[in-house]
Amino acid sequence: MTAMQLKKDYAGRDFISLLDYSAADLQYFLEVADYLKAEHKAGRPTPYLQGKTMGLIFEKSSTRTRVSFEAGIYYLGGQGLFLSSHDLQIGRGEPIKDTARVLSRFLNGLMIRTFSHDIVLELAQYANIPVINGLTDLLHPCQVLADLQTIREHKGKLAGLKMAFIGDGNNMAHSLMNGGARMGMQVAVACPEGYRPDAAVVAAAEAAAAESGGSVQVLADPLAAAAGADVIYTDVWASMGQEAEKAEREKVFGGVYQVNDELMAAANPGAMVLHCLPAHRGEEITEAVFEAHPEIFDEAENRLYAQMAVMALLLA
Repeated sequence: MTAMQLKKDYAGRDFISLLDYSAADLQYFLEVADYLKAEHKAGRPTPYLQGKTMGLIFEKSSTRTRVSFEAGIYYLGGQGLFLSSHDLQIGRGEPIKDTARVLSRFLNGLMIRTFSHDIVLELAQYANIPVINGLTDLLHPCQVLADLQTIREHKGKLAGLKMAFIGDGNNMAHSLMNGGARMGMQVAVACPEGYRPDAAVVAAAEAAAAESGGSVQVLADPLAAAAGADVIYTDVWASMGQEAEKAEREKVFGGVYQVNDELMAAANPGAMVLHCLPAHRGEEITEAVFEAHPEIFDEAENRLYAQMAVMALLLA
């Protein structure tokens, strides 16, 4: 079988926000992800990164991000280098811009998983190699690309579907609004007062939805958000770095912002459930609902293929 000839349109670009790409671009990323998944399942090599090196900077610890990126680089024929902030000079005060310029001399690409979104922006500004946002407190685009791939696999399309996110207006809510809006989905986000998404992110997603025929709503009532939904999505109430707020957040979210049988009854029959993991059963989602929806693990697996597509297209 002849290997897929990848478009060169994306070579050298960064992957920081889904809104940096058009709907047609994201559609192509998903097609490449599907192709790489099929080839991997068939045991056929996909050496698009042969001879290439990718640095993986982690200021936030991870299971899925680290393993999926390292494995993905290997499956693409490249070499990944795990770079903990504890091991880099960046952890001892070296400016981001100097780190970016030095690593650009050694590597073909960089992925960073960090707290402040400004760090990713500065890294991308000064690096002359592609920079991939593996997660910031503002956005999580790689996760949502995998989410979109999973929804297409199970529902056969994206445009016109309703997706409801229940919980904190965090980086997941932000990127789901961006990705869903860009692809013509109806996105409803239910959050308590004081925990709503960033207003600028909402405005940008609304503008994208106006172009695509989708919609974006931010509500307080989770049952209203879930009504008629094809996809129900949730995330932990307290994200990494918010451990000190955990008890307070449990009071605010508990008993209301949970994916349970009552909420699923408001969704469309056959609605799928997604969770970026790790899940806190009994908090944002019940054990029964979680175990009834194995597509959550299809979603986790697709992190591998979605990110392989991003790396292949940006670094090839």
